[in-house]
Amino acid sequence: MQLLEPRTPLVATERELPALGPQQVVVQVNACGVCRTDLHVVDGELPNPRLPIVPGHEVVGRIIARGAAAERFALSTRVGVPWLGWTCGVCRYCAQGRENLCERALFTGYTLDGGYAAQLIVDERYCFAIESPLDDAHVAPLLCAGLIGYRSLRLAADAERLGLYGFGAAAHIIAQVAVQQGRRVYAFVRPGDERARRFAESLGVHWAGPSDAPPPEPLDAAILYAPVGALVPAALRAVAPGGSVICAGIHMSDIPSFPYELLWRERSVRSVANLTREDGTEFFALAARLKLETHIVEYGLQDANRALADLREGRLSGAAVLMPEC
Repeated sequence: MQLLEPRTPLVATERELPALGPQQVVVQVNACGVCRTDLHVVDGELPNPRLPIVPGHEVVGRIIARGAAAERFALSTRVGVPWLGWTCGVCRYCAQGRENLCERALFTGYTLDGGYAAQLIVDERYCFAIESPLDDAHVAPLLCAGLIGYRSLRLAADAERLGLYGFGAAAHIIAQVAVQQGRRVYAFVRPGDERARRFAESLGVHWAGPSDAPPPEPLDAAILYAPVGALVPAALRAVAPGGSVICAGIHMSDIPSFPYELLWRERSVRSVANLTREDGTEFFALAARLKLETHIVEYGLQDANRALADLREGRLSGAAVLMPEC
C-alpha cells in the first residue's frame, strides 16, 4: 500500500523490488504496526515525505535475501525494522552517539519505503534481532510505540510519580514498564472516554482520569503521547517544582501561550526526536526481563486505510497491526 499524495487514501500497487545494495536485506513482512506517525505522514502533517511512499515502521518479518556484504543476520532470521533507517555516521551528532539527530538521516515509511507491504528492502545495520516469545503481531508495536516510549521514559529519569497523557499504543506499553519498575503511574485520557480509562486501570496504573483534570498529587514528570499542544500547559500545572514535561510525538499542534509561573521553579519542557540503535538494544533487553503484553487489533493489509481511520478517530484501545496474510 503506498501514498501518492498527502491527504489521500493509500492505494494498492505492485512494484518490482530494486537491486540490493551491499548491506541491504529483503524482509518478508509478517506484521506491521500502525503508528500515529504514519497518520501524520498520510495526513500531510510532516514535511517533504518521499513520494510515492510505502508507510510503516513497526515491521516484523524474516530475512529472505541478502546483499553481497550483508553478513549480520542469517537467512530466515526474525528481525524488527524501526523508524530510523539510515544515518551518515560522520556528522557531529553521529560522532557524539546522537544519531537520532543526524541531519541526513533517512526514516522507514517516510523517506524510505516501509512495511505496509509484502516485502521491503532495509539496511541490515538498522534492524534488530527479535527473540521475544511474543508472536509477530504482538511484537510489532514494540518497534516504535515501545522504542519511542522507552526513550521518553529515559528522559523522565527516576521520576517516581509519572503522568502519561494520551493512553494509546505507546502509553499502554510504557505504563507496564513503569509499573513493573515500581513507579506510580497516572494515566490521562480523553474526557469522557471511559473505555480508555478502564483500559489504563486494567494495566495497573495508580490513577486514571480525564486530561483536563489535575492528578491527585503533583507529578515528578509527565510524558505527552497525545499530539495536542494544549496539554503542555496542563501538564506543567500537574508537575511539581523541578519536574519535567516530555513531548514524545514527532508532530504536535501549536502550544498555546502560558504564564511563566507554570515553568518557574525549574520545571522543564523538552521533546523526543527519533531513536538510536542503542535505545533499541536497551529496550529489547529490558522487555525480555519484564512481562509486557501488547494489546492489538489486527487488520488485513488491504484494510490499511480503515486502520488509519480508526486511529485518527480514536476508536482503538492499544495498537493496530496490519497482517499481510489476513
